[in-house]
Amino acid sequence: MTRKFYINTALLILTILAPFIFPVWKTQLATLWLFIIVALTWDMTGGQMGYNSLGNIFFYGTGMYVCAIIAIGMYFPFGEWTDASRSETWKFTDSQYFTGLILGSLGAGVFCALCAYILGGLFFGLRGPYFAIGTLGLAIATGEIVSNIDWLGGGQGVSMPIYNGDFETFKNIIYYLFAGLGVSLFIFLNWFYKTRFGAAINAIRDDEEKAEAMGIHTLRYKLITWSISAFFIGVAGAISAFQLIHFEPLETAYQTINLGIFMVVCVLLGGKGTLWGPVIGAFMFHVFKEVTWNYFLGWQWVALGALIVVIVVFFQDGLMGYLQTRFPEWFGIKVVDKDEKEIIAEPAE
Repeated sequence: MTRKFYINTALLILTILAPFIFPVWKTQLATLWLFIIVALTWDMTGGQMGYNSLGNIFFYGTGMYVCAIIAIGMYFPFGEWTDASRSETWKFTDSQYFTGLILGSLGAGVFCALCAYILGGLFFGLRGPYFAIGTLGLAIATGEIVSNIDWLGGGQGVSMPIYNGDFETFKNIIYYLFAGLGVSLFIFLNWFYKTRFGAAINAIRDDEEKAEAMGIHTLRYKLITWSISAFFIGVAGAISAFQLIHFEPLETAYQTINLGIFMVVCVLLGGKGTLWGPVIGAFMFHVFKEVTWNYFLGWQWVALGALIVVIVVFFQDGLMGYLQTRFPEWFGIKVVDKDEKEIIAEPAE
């Protein structure tokens, strides 16, 4: 067995035992997995395919609302549930709660994937900064529209069903849902990027015109990639809806200036276009965020802005790009001199 196998096994065991090793940090650990998920999904299009989206938060917020509609609407009239003037008190049984959680999450993922496939036909006609601005406009506009629809709760948002059991058990459930989704996404991407499909989206990133000239149906690859990304982030949004219990359209669901920016910063910090970069970047950013939000309250946005400036100016390839340049043998890269006569660095065993 290789060293890589032992490292991955140790990380998996740590993931399973983390809520018991760090019981007071269960919520923070769940948030860390959320950051990992949204960073990995953003990197699918932004890092691997070269289409930098600023509107992936659209799928996160939409996943919240679709999950709420399914989970609540299966048992109670959704419009009456979100009516601020209602006097009825409805309570979910354990069976109803978990059924709504599972079906709502799956439904949210499928709906967001369909949205990405349909909207992609419009937005992938844009490139570069126009694509980024267009997707950002989609997220902002959707948040404003949803906040004015009374059936969806309007500006007051939606209150989700409440878990009837112990609160610590509830936090464990949320953690393992996020962790299970994150691990599944990582394993999927580890395989996905090694396929011909992964090579095709990398070709789109490197030179889309040449990829088309080689016979690659670029639009089809872009639509499928964005749809897969939207599925996972939609499921993450659904789990977040149950975790938060109550969410609002602008401050929570379609939070473009918070999570919408955080997912991009995580990827830039760790390294675009790499499998481990978004994971490492999410971990580093989460630690940075927790420290600044707890000990530098009032200056946290200044610190975040400074971090973004440092990354963009000095570490444009992120931590993984920096390490690959300094220690190529760690990543299985064979380096030779310009005449290809002398081996400078060999892949590590």
